[in-house]
Amino acid sequence: MNVLKNKLINSFLLIFSLLFLIEVIFRLCVGMNLLDWASIRVLSAILFVSFLLSLILSFFNDKINKIVIITFISIFDIYAFLQAGFNNFLGTFMSLNTSSQIGAVKTFIIDYFKSIKIIYWLILIPLILLIIYYKVLSKKLSIHKEEKRLKELFILLAIMNILLYYNTFVFKFMQNDMQIISNKKLFKNPVISNLAINQFGLGIYGMLDIKSLFTDDSKELTYININNNRNIKDEYIRHIDDSKWIQLNKNEKDSVYKKLNNYFINKEITSKNEYTGIFKDKNLIVIMIESGSNVLTDYPEYFPNVAKLYNEGWSWTNAFSPKNACSTGNNEMSGIVSLYTINNECTVNNYENNKYFESLFNLFNKKNYKTSSYHDYTEQYYDRYIYHINMGSGKYYNVDDLGIKLGSEYQPWPSDEEFFKKAIPNFINQDKFMVWLTTVSSHYKYNISSTTGDKYIDLFKDNFSIDNKRYMSKLKIFDDALGLLLKELEQNNKLDDTVIVMYADHEPYGLSQDKFSEIAKYNIKDKNRDRTPFIIYNPKLEPTKYSEYTSYINILPALANLFDLDYDPRLYAGTDLLSDSYLNFVVFSDGSWLSDIAYFDALNSKITYFSNKIYTYDEIKKINNKVANEIIMDNLAIRKDYFTYLDKKLNDRN
Repeated sequence: MNVLKNKLINSFLLIFSLLFLIEVIFRLCVGMNLLDWASIRVLSAILFVSFLLSLILSFFNDKINKIVIITFISIFDIYAFLQAGFNNFLGTFMSLNTSSQIGAVKTFIIDYFKSIKIIYWLILIPLILLIIYYKVLSKKLSIHKEEKRLKELFILLAIMNILLYYNTFVFKFMQNDMQIISNKKLFKNPVISNLAINQFGLGIYGMLDIKSLFTDDSKELTYININNNRNIKDEYIRHIDDSKWIQLNKNEKDSVYKKLNNYFINKEITSKNEYTGIFKDKNLIVIMIESGSNVLTDYPEYFPNVAKLYNEGWSWTNAFSPKNACSTGNNEMSGIVSLYTINNECTVNNYENNKYFESLFNLFNKKNYKTSSYHDYTEQYYDRYIYHINMGSGKYYNVDDLGIKLGSEYQPWPSDEEFFKKAIPNFINQDKFMVWLTTVSSHYKYNISSTTGDKYIDLFKDNFSIDNKRYMSKLKIFDDALGLLLKELEQNNKLDDTVIVMYADHEPYGLSQDKFSEIAKYNIKDKNRDRTPFIIYNPKLEPTKYSEYTSYINILPALANLFDLDYDPRLYAGTDLLSDSYLNFVVFSDGSWLSDIAYFDALNSKITYFSNKIYTYDEIKKINNKVANEIIMDNLAIRKDYFTYLDKKLNDRN
């Protein structure tokens, strides 16, 4: 008890025990491992912060000490609580770089708190204990000042912990060779927030997140081509003249642009194939379905128009739409430019002024198509008026441009059927058109009454919960809109000459796991919840079901090849799905990946196999290297507006 009366020791023990408890409870709540070397790293960081802060507080009176400790612990504990809830709600941890969405998502704050698991409230126990301590226990202690030698000891211990912390990055036995990004590189650039929190703890991640607002420490990775050697037919070889790019890089003085040039120019140029140009000169309509899921394809009795495209076109049965901090905007961006967005920030808004000469819109612009894009909502969440145009859309129309009225605050989502009726006349009579449609009817909320949610509520089975019926009612409205589109194309003799592509921005995260499992006819545990439809349809296609694993990242290069557009495959994170180079796996925002062989959990660096077929150690390392390279270098390219630079330099523009 006498030891506790020492002011310095008392402050240290109080700060250390509470920080340690917060980190432990947080890790247990979000499913992170406690029994690994990362825990030593986290413990070392907590010790250093505790020694340092208690030393600083020793120069102030008891009142200031109390205020600082209560404030510090309160902020950190609430931060941990909110991070756990955010990760549960959107599948990733929040970052200060997502601040552009704070005002926009205030409408859903009630749903956010409703989604918080009961176990997450345990994270607030340390704060409660701190309050009890100051209300009860501290009054029983007569705190006296510390000795000078004790301060010197604390300084020594703080220095020792810095050395220990540093060595956790150096000692080979404390590193995991299977980890997708080394801890040194991850510390300099916490590009994958889930992995950074797992390896460094919540407190250090918070500091790194603040640092990232003012610095960019992305480092170049060595690209390893993991594709097998292939004998490519001469007629399938894609010839690209790199002479100007090579000369540009030779003369480039900026180390960041030089790094990006080296990376992209050394990627594989995927070959042409038997499918190249089968859609040449046809029209294209891409539809991104709000909160789409395989419920659309699993209930043909309710969604006959989706069923028609799914069964009569090309369909991928293992398609995914991985979530991130701003899933609708970021995943729309990935569909248009085939780059991995910065998973813990609203990339599409934060870098809305970037330009992409290699975007889907611009590839069709070069072929003299009339390009346009449409969305049946306002700019409240995403600045499409800016970034759609900068990505090459010839004209962007939102809900106001189309003359669609919005509803009340919690029922704002218009009918996709009305949306399609208003949008179609703007492109149907054009000779060659490329159109992007982003729908909204199936947006949650599903737990309240709304015009779209209640329209078909009596159509569905009685054993479905009311939330599920409202969700499916909203999907039914989209299906009706799709039927309208097919009818208009046919009546205008455009259907045979038009390709329709459909994918979803994300799964319906407005539905709880229990409720979603009532209607999902597939496994929705863990990453499988991100399964969504991906369909390419034209009446002339031979119906085919593809089992390859894919996501929105591969849409652009696949379409570029099918339409025989003038493009460089190296400028995309995705790969043509029908190419011999396609590697058959899907990447998630935390760096995990899934294939027909295995699931690699990047958070814990563990692989789970589905059959007797396995990867070699080197194959896993190469896949991890490719995933890490793509994510980090795409993120760097976005931050540096690399494609504007490259376009200007290659075309000698001022």
